[in-house]
Amino acid sequence: MVSFPSWKCPWSLVVAIGLLLILASASHMFLSPLFPSSLDFFGARQNSASCAPFNASSDHRRTERWDDVEWAARFPVDSHGAVTYRGAPWKAEIGRWLSGCGSALATVEVVENIGGKSCQNDCSGRGVCNRELGACRCFHGYDGEGCTKKLELNCNLPVSPEQPFGSWIVSICPAYCDTTRAMCFCGQGTKYPNRPVAEACGFKINLPSQPGGPKVTDWTKADFDNIFTTNGTKPGWCNVNPEDAYASKVKFKVECDCKYDCLLGQFCEIPTVCSCLNQCSGRGHCRGGFCECDRGYYGIDCSVPSSISPIQEWPEWLRPATVDLDDKAPTSSDLLTIKAVVKKKRPLIYVYDLPPEFNAHLLEGRHFKLECVNRIYTDKNRTLWTDQLYGSQMALYESILASPYRTMNGEEADYFYVPVLDSCIITRADDAPHLRMKEQKGLRSYFTLEFYKRAYDHIVEHYPYWNRSSGKDHIWFFSWDEGACYAPKEIWNSMMLVHWGNTNSKYNHSTTAYWADNWDQIPSFKRGNHPCFDPAKDLVLPAWKRPEPGAIWAKLWARPRTERTTLFYFNGNLGPGYENGRPEDTYSMGIRQKLAEEFGSTPNKEGKLGRQHIANVTVTSVRSSKYYDDLASTIFCGVLPGDGWSGRVEDSMQQGCIPVIIQDGIYLPFENVFNYRSFAVRIQEDDIPNLIKILQRFNETEIDLMLANIHQTWQRFLYRDSVLLEAQRQKKLFSVEDDWAVEFSKLEEDDAFSTFIQVLHYKLHNDPWRQDIAQAKRDFGLPNFCLKRTH
Repeated sequence: MVSFPSWKCPWSLVVAIGLLLILASASHMFLSPLFPSSLDFFGARQNSASCAPFNASSDHRRTERWDDVEWAARFPVDSHGAVTYRGAPWKAEIGRWLSGCGSALATVEVVENIGGKSCQNDCSGRGVCNRELGACRCFHGYDGEGCTKKLELNCNLPVSPEQPFGSWIVSICPAYCDTTRAMCFCGQGTKYPNRPVAEACGFKINLPSQPGGPKVTDWTKADFDNIFTTNGTKPGWCNVNPEDAYASKVKFKVECDCKYDCLLGQFCEIPTVCSCLNQCSGRGHCRGGFCECDRGYYGIDCSVPSSISPIQEWPEWLRPATVDLDDKAPTSSDLLTIKAVVKKKRPLIYVYDLPPEFNAHLLEGRHFKLECVNRIYTDKNRTLWTDQLYGSQMALYESILASPYRTMNGEEADYFYVPVLDSCIITRADDAPHLRMKEQKGLRSYFTLEFYKRAYDHIVEHYPYWNRSSGKDHIWFFSWDEGACYAPKEIWNSMMLVHWGNTNSKYNHSTTAYWADNWDQIPSFKRGNHPCFDPAKDLVLPAWKRPEPGAIWAKLWARPRTERTTLFYFNGNLGPGYENGRPEDTYSMGIRQKLAEEFGSTPNKEGKLGRQHIANVTVTSVRSSKYYDDLASTIFCGVLPGDGWSGRVEDSMQQGCIPVIIQDGIYLPFENVFNYRSFAVRIQEDDIPNLIKILQRFNETEIDLMLANIHQTWQRFLYRDSVLLEAQRQKKLFSVEDDWAVEFSKLEEDDAFSTFIQVLHYKLHNDPWRQDIAQAKRDFGLPNFCLKRTH
């Protein structure tokens, strides 16, 4: 058994202290609702001051469940009402349970079945055999039970005399169409047949009709001369020698470039590593986003071994294992199933191996290399991290796949992750004929809903796990601007991972200013009438931020208050009143515009500043070349929406700036589990004119306390686990580590993925619905006093 801290002082004193803290917290709540009180660090330091914790052997023998009074006494709240666990200020009930039970978690033995089923014709060399199900996951452009059917995925829409190549679509092609992926290439008969001919490259470009105007592509006229000609001084794109072009010996069409993945250089002359999930775990070849696994492995990242895989090569999430062979004789085509007993800690997550249309095909067939993924590779196959805002979906997926919390045993699983990539679905909507949105009226939100509905239909038809809890133990990730607002009604019971925590308490409609993402027009019989976010079951995750080794090396997050000379800072699009601003009045629900009207520090189109602009307040739309340093030089940083979420709280936390949240009824990352009052400020939208007055009321002690909490919490707003997985892969290839790998390896606190797992662990034992689920007796690896609500 594992012991827990107790107190070297009378219980009456402990209870008295706990009640005093609760009273102080309550008084603070009523007397100072807008900003923290200056009660000092009493709650955080009280333990060491008078009641030092010790390992009480008597707790080893305890089997009864603690009541609420005992939990409160053992883990009292601080002056903000938080309970600290592993450096972060949690909401009291959550922090108490994690503090008492997180470190008590022991390993349990889980039986993992290592599959040996075969697939028809071994998938014909056109796919990967799932040895658990005996089913093929076919490469893009192939289908059928053994991947024997070749699909015809056209690049062009139906043609007409007026539109000989069909109406415009991203895949439009006047050259050779690879109909397995609907991608356009030069084709046979040219010097470089595998060179892409993407979009405007293959069509006539009309010069501007007036000075300074844009060039216009004529999608009805192919530019064959600039594609195929062999003219010596100006060869067509498909015949340009890169060396001659770089030496300026020949001219070429500048509208042509290298948009597809796995290629670099102006002329796509440099083959590179493609981007795949976990880079196929070192057990396969990445073919444009789809992992072609080595023999004996399968899964979207080739991380699942089969019974023919050498045991010593099994992935870490299946080690250490005790192996036993199935005593049943295999069929003529199947191999023995291996039972491996693996020691694991809960919560255990089962990851569905969905058909590739929901993930791998979306990656393999993308027309722009930067879509969907958070990294590509240089000409030396070094990692090049991207600014892909939706890269968190790939980061979390990779972490789960490689995590020791992963299980293939659905009967033992606590959660079921359904890996549909909406960040790819939305960016690829209408980019090829087979991804048309005709039936969805051009709405990407509606189109995405249909994908999730088909995924639901698949798991209900092929797996037994959904009905166990009516989907409550299933997890879906909606990474796009308005999160799960467009989730189909059938899956709403599940846990939604989002970046946009709109409870619909104020904004009970679509808030995006971009019409194609609006979900108001989705039929109610498809969507139902659910809110976008339910804080009782869902979770807001941080957005992806490109690893910045310089910011970590400089420790911008640790810069003290005395070196932060700006009171308030916001840099971003301020709407139609400013140059290059979004033209819609509804952008940011008008919130950014209201802020600029009051405190704008750079002139708008009319040459006016904000009504209350002052020297130490920056509200500007002018992009800063030292954005991170500006944040690190500021005490309070604005967190305002864009077209949905905007990623500003991540910027603030990672540079040690106190977030000032102005979006009513909309949760930020981990806000329904963390005590945000410990490190952030919420301002009502109607109080924007009073913003500076409110911030000026904070005294130095309060500011220092909040900055200290940020210093302990900021790493939970980045995806270090996924970054380090890539660092490990790169380390096997190169003797010298990149700066990002060096700096991220120095970080030691819990990150976004660790926090996600901790939340799942708490919910496993505290979600009320679980006590209503009839399930077999399980070993949860916890003493009884942690099982206080369920099981």
